[in-house]
Amino acid sequence: MEGGDLELGELLAAAEAASPGESVDVVAHDLQKRFGAEHVSFLFVDLIGQRLVRLAAVGGDAAGHAEPIGLQGSVYDSVLQSQRQYVEPDGQGGRRVITPVTNRGDCIGVLEVTLQSADDIVLRQVCEAAHALAYIIVTDRRFTDLYHLGRRTTETSLAAEIQHQLLPSAPCCEAAQFTLAAGLIPADDIGGDTYDYTLDSDTLHLSITDAMGHDTNSALLATLLVGALRRARRNGCDALKQAHHAHQALLSHNRGLATGQLLCVDLETGLCELVNAGHPWPLRLRDGTVEEVRLAVNLPFGVAAPTSYRLQELHLRPGDRLILLTDGMQERGAAAVDLASVVHATRALHPREAVRSLTAAVLDACHGNLKDDATVLILDWHGKRRRPAGTGPAEMSRSGPPYDTASPTTPLTAPLPGPPNETRSSGSDRCCAAVARPRERHP
Repeated sequence: MEGGDLELGELLAAAEAASPGESVDVVAHDLQKRFGAEHVSFLFVDLIGQRLVRLAAVGGDAAGHAEPIGLQGSVYDSVLQSQRQYVEPDGQGGRRVITPVTNRGDCIGVLEVTLQSADDIVLRQVCEAAHALAYIIVTDRRFTDLYHLGRRTTETSLAAEIQHQLLPSAPCCEAAQFTLAAGLIPADDIGGDTYDYTLDSDTLHLSITDAMGHDTNSALLATLLVGALRRARRNGCDALKQAHHAHQALLSHNRGLATGQLLCVDLETGLCELVNAGHPWPLRLRDGTVEEVRLAVNLPFGVAAPTSYRLQELHLRPGDRLILLTDGMQERGAAAVDLASVVHATRALHPREAVRSLTAAVLDACHGNLKDDATVLILDWHGKRRRPAGTGPAEMSRSGPPYDTASPTTPLTAPLPGPPNETRSSGSDRCCAAVARPRERHP
């Protein structure tokens, strides 16, 4: 295999034979064997998204002993934002190569190696190794706390620990029809906000919820709420029945109140059926204009009242961006932020970067001292896309959504430009009986 193409099957077999905590070692040995790579390490983003933690291969510093590296304004930040490989001289006759490690748009971290020489073929194969590493880490982190431990660069509250177990394992997802990303602050001391998403064969399910209260009590309420929603969803219930089950769960256990917004998006048509349970209106960016989607608002989950929930319809058009928020993005100090202006200013960014911009604006307005949880989920709707002739599912998943960006295998070279502001970057190559379904339609 010396200098040859990446033997993916061989690499995955080696990863499976190794301990779950040795993913970086497996890739490092592969790169050393084929290209004589030196100083191989993987850097992953910490829980609060402000620093990188270095996990070196055998012979280097362990993650627990390496100093975290500030992310903002660094070369690593530019690589993560642009999703492009970075190459520069290492000062000793070799080349320093930094490559994004990303799975379906979820930026896991970066792979950093030193090579004595690297032509375009070698650089492409390092990209392929980084892509393989992303899949290996996604698999292996189910079996080890290594990556969870490394991400804790600040003390995490009990409530935050509970909350993070309720969230999807990836805050970003890319598919042919859509791209979505979400963020929650303050990540190390949250108490009641959640977001969730999942795909089935023909529907994208989304939710954003806000359990009332503070600290561990709100985290426990959120646990009950998310559990009820997932149980109903996995039993085949639509948004209306999911809302009913969540409401009954809170009433039955007398745990308190929660607001929420539940959405089911048809992947074929873009028709979105949704329920709003006392939740802030979403924002929609369409044709360069940002506006509130003025939904009918039902009572929150857990309010003992005879009013039934209302199923509403929203038609998504290709090019639409839908922004779901909790009230922490709009109240107290956060109210000083003109969210519509930030949404408009970041319209060309990938959703994960737009999420970062929105949450950063709120944190800045609160001088870093946010009193309430604040959550944002951004959905970009691309619409149904035909698979190009001769293109298989693997190639489609690698190609990502149609954002204007250079190929991830087109390396950046020093000096590296500042973080891109106007480029969207791609990161990845019926259980219930029928009931009356009142609907309100929104254009």
